[in-house]
Amino acid sequence: MTPSLILACLWAVAANLSAMLPSRDNHWRRAYGLIALGIPLLGWVTYQNGPWIGLLVLAAGMSVLRWPVLYLARWLRRRVR
Repeated sequence: MTPSLILACLWAVAANLSAMLPSRDNHWRRAYGLIALGIPLLGWVTYQNGPWIGLLVLAAGMSVLRWPVLYLARWLRRRVR
């Protein structure tokens, strides 16, 4: 297992653990931090393991951070109209 995949697994564990803790702002600060760490990590995973593994890690990250992705899709849809 490459170092990038190990860090991606640790990112997923940290994301799940942070989701279990209570939060006053509905976890948005943690989500921003996870996004800031996850984007370069996704690039590294894709670089080391290829695009198919990168797409799998992207899908896993999107399943963990589904609300920011949903709000981004809604915002883009409004911008296109």
